[in-house]
Amino acid sequence: MAKTEVKTSLLDNMIGVGDMVLLEPLNEETFINNLKKRFDHNEIYTYIGSVVISVNPYRSLSIYSPEKVEDYRNRNFYELSPHIFALSDEAYRSLRDQDKDQCILITGESGAGKTEASKLVMSYVAAVCGKGAEVNQVKEQLLQSNPVLEAFGNAKTVRNDNSSRFGKYMDIEFDFKGDPLGGVISNYLLEKSRVVKQPRGERNFHVFYQLLSGASEELLHKLKLERDFSRYNYLSLDSAKVNGVDDAASFRTVRNAMQIVGFMDHEAESVLEVVSTVLKLGNIEFKPESRVNGLDESKIKDKNELKEICELTGIDQSVLERAFSFRTVEAKQEKVSTTLNVAQAYYARDALAKNLYSRLFSWLVNRINESIKAQAKVRKKVMGVLDIYGFEIFEDNSFEQFIINYCNEKLQQIFIELTLKEEQEEYIREDIEWTHIDYFNNAIICDLIENNTNGILAMLDEECLRPGTVTDETFLEKLNQICATHQHFESRMSKCSRFLNDTSLPHSCFRIQHYAGKVLYQVEGFVDKNNDLLYRDLSQAMWKASHVLIKSLFPEGNPAKVNLKRPPTAGSQFKASVATLMKNLQTKNPNYIRCIKPNDKKAAHIFSESLVCHQIRYLGLMENVRVRRAGYAFRQAYEPCLERYKMLCKQTWPHWKGPARSGVEVLFNELEIPEEEYAFGRSKIFIRNPRTLFKLEDLRKQRLEDLATLIQKIYRGWKCRTHFLLMKKSQIVIAAWYRRFAQQKRYQQIKSSTLVIQSYIRGWKARKILRELKHQKRCKEAATTIAAYWHGTQVRREYRKFFRANAGKKIYEFTLQRLVQKYLLEMKNKMPSLSPIDKNWPSRPYLFLDSTHKELKRIFHLWRCKKYRDQFTDQQKLIYEEKLEASELFKDKKALYPSSVGQPFQGAYLEINKNPKYKKLKDAIEEKIIIAEVVNKINRANGKSTSRIFLLTNNNLLLADQKSGQIKLEVPLVDVTKVSMSSQNDGFFAVHLKEGSEAASKGDFLFSSDHLIEMATKLYRTTLSQTKQKLNIEISDEFLVQFRQDKVCVKFIQGNQKNGSVPTCKRKNNRLLEVAVP
Repeated sequence: MAKTEVKTSLLDNMIGVGDMVLLEPLNEETFINNLKKRFDHNEIYTYIGSVVISVNPYRSLSIYSPEKVEDYRNRNFYELSPHIFALSDEAYRSLRDQDKDQCILITGESGAGKTEASKLVMSYVAAVCGKGAEVNQVKEQLLQSNPVLEAFGNAKTVRNDNSSRFGKYMDIEFDFKGDPLGGVISNYLLEKSRVVKQPRGERNFHVFYQLLSGASEELLHKLKLERDFSRYNYLSLDSAKVNGVDDAASFRTVRNAMQIVGFMDHEAESVLEVVSTVLKLGNIEFKPESRVNGLDESKIKDKNELKEICELTGIDQSVLERAFSFRTVEAKQEKVSTTLNVAQAYYARDALAKNLYSRLFSWLVNRINESIKAQAKVRKKVMGVLDIYGFEIFEDNSFEQFIINYCNEKLQQIFIELTLKEEQEEYIREDIEWTHIDYFNNAIICDLIENNTNGILAMLDEECLRPGTVTDETFLEKLNQICATHQHFESRMSKCSRFLNDTSLPHSCFRIQHYAGKVLYQVEGFVDKNNDLLYRDLSQAMWKASHVLIKSLFPEGNPAKVNLKRPPTAGSQFKASVATLMKNLQTKNPNYIRCIKPNDKKAAHIFSESLVCHQIRYLGLMENVRVRRAGYAFRQAYEPCLERYKMLCKQTWPHWKGPARSGVEVLFNELEIPEEEYAFGRSKIFIRNPRTLFKLEDLRKQRLEDLATLIQKIYRGWKCRTHFLLMKKSQIVIAAWYRRFAQQKRYQQIKSSTLVIQSYIRGWKARKILRELKHQKRCKEAATTIAAYWHGTQVRREYRKFFRANAGKKIYEFTLQRLVQKYLLEMKNKMPSLSPIDKNWPSRPYLFLDSTHKELKRIFHLWRCKKYRDQFTDQQKLIYEEKLEASELFKDKKALYPSSVGQPFQGAYLEINKNPKYKKLKDAIEEKIIIAEVVNKINRANGKSTSRIFLLTNNNLLLADQKSGQIKLEVPLVDVTKVSMSSQNDGFFAVHLKEGSEAASKGDFLFSSDHLIEMATKLYRTTLSQTKQKLNIEISDEFLVQFRQDKVCVKFIQGNQKNGSVPTCKRKNNRLLEVAVP
């Protein structure tokens, strides 16, 4: 379950009604429906005033975490949603702060969760009380006493896998600070009959199974036991294993708990030896044997078990064997020894096993008390926790159910008395007029059972002590004589004639009308179970044991202390224990936890209304609610009441400065609540009818919605104002930063302009100086040139006569050389770019250089083409080869070709290797994919198109479904004979297949693609590479294709398309397919 939010009040976010006192209308149906509604929402706790109803969820809930403990710590009882922690905290704080002794009474039938509830109470108290090494040790001992008592006192029943088969009352003692000092445990009526016999589907006490499952082989050998359950008659086999229960782990837990509580190693071993003895007693069997005098006696069949028991206990074998065969009766100074027949011997064996286990359990309780009792002799505060069996109504009810129900009658009596007393004391304390409350007083039923003269228990004891023949029938006759006129006693054999013909009342039964309903008791076994006799011979044999623990359990077996007085009966002992318990409870402030079992299947999420109704009746919960709400149904202190409802009145909202009571008076007057609906106490306001409280809650809910709207409005206004001020502040900051930026930018512009001006001025000055220097240089060069020409003229004039013969030829060659040199130097500076497509070339300067000029142009073009090719990678060379191939195939033939020249051939347009959508397709293709493109496949029948994935590999052409990636068709390249297309600006093309090939069964394919030129080129090159044959590329506006057995003409015409510039295809007839091209 998700963590539930902590509520600030019992009334907040209520699921159903958290307190049954506020239930309206009040009847059994609404009571059960409210419990069911809360149970379905994992709310297992509900209040009746200060009483907690706990419904067993049969699963773990996350409502007991340390965080939950802190939530309920030091909180008002009604402040949070109902919880067992709230009651625990209330009891602990009352004990610590108000010095009031407390008791927590936990009742309910088997499987209702009483044991778990007591653990939760103890764990909460342990969590919130003080800390420290000594305190922690005491807390640990108190908590670890539970596993020990559960192992020896709990068993699996048909109703509960961990049913307490004894009543437990623990007094936890605290010092003045509220720290635990120790505790005292009292146990009531252990169901010792379970030791020797268990009902079908149930188990013996846990310890037997834990010992056999968890003990080591060495320990089992020492105890003379075997691990097999079937070896022991006292263990039922049909439910020896319990689902979800690890007996071996539980045994280790118990051993550890015994060590923590304070058991010495030899004490723990002695306890296990007694348990082993009880188990082995069940394996002793008897056989009949006749004596000479004609009397029947019994003999032990196999003495091996007897021998092992004697070895474990240290008893002489002959002594124990005689104790099982003979019975000695002492009367004054006389002793009479009689033999036991087989039935009596079995009775003696079982009586010894039951007494041995029962006395061991009592010894365990006393030993635990010695360990956990308070050591310091200081004044103590006490919190008692009572975990006792609830009211029991079975199909067959016997002596055990009778005294259990008697105990519940006494608890109900004290519950009603203390509840009324608590109500009356609160009314008096608050100065509210007390009105008498009518309720059913079950004192008359208690008197019927416990009256010292005419009570059922007294008559049972009298019948057990009476000399002569005593049977269950004589006991019933006595009841019929004395109790016949009692209004709560019913018997068919009584003098009261109204039951003579009641067939639902057998002759061997009597019926008592308890506060929780009528219960039919089988009188069989009442006398024997009340006597609870153990033959004196067996007691004396046990006392003679060398086993220290066993000897201490049977002090009456000491011959020196022979007491001829008859021991008290089981009924009188239980009656005295109950009287002591009631006296103890009346001295403490009571707190109640009523546990309810939702179903008999021990399953979660199942709520049986009939079963819950039955428990509600016998727990007297409806009676409890009526008593609680007989006067005023709801009460609350003035401060929390004003704090909760002050928003309903303008005078008290938002703050009331006067006394809280005055504020509540103003509030109720303002709301015009009738005066008879409430009363003012000294510290609390009392509200009579739950409807008034619910009206207040409805008004509060509506007012909270209005306040929430107001708060939202104020918050939104504040948020907008805050946002505006923030925006204003931000605008100021932004403006300041912008002004700074603008000034910086303007400064940079001025600085830059200044630098430009400076640079221009400096440049002008430098150029002026440069011009002067150049003028001076030209003047100097001119003078030098003139002088050189003059000197040349002088020399030529002097040597003319020597050169005149060859002068023309020399001058021509020199001039020609100078012109060629000049031409080459000019060509060097006028060379075009290195781009192969650049057609610029310098003009020819001289006619005689025409052939040279053309050759240079050719050589230069070849050289720059080589330089350009040297830059290409292998992949680029392949692309250009493909482009060149496309040019040879389609240039000046296909109108679509010019638009494809500038588009690079990518091939893998779908990125199949990267796209997870096509993982299946990628895995199916092992070859390298040359092209992957989505094309439109033209339907042969109607000319409509369907999207397909077109894949070209080294050896195959494949078509795949675009959505699923599944391969639809695989065509080997050797089967492709020709590709046909139009000369128009469209993407249609036909793939012709070899006749008779497997792929050509349906005929040729007609496709439409946005990358027709690339696909046709790559198909041509791949086919050429694989087949060494050129693929025929037919370009014509009208060509034939093979569709199945028909030759169909594909004709391309000019037309106006409805969908713009997209070509459309339409099948005209069986022989013609028209493609309309824009």
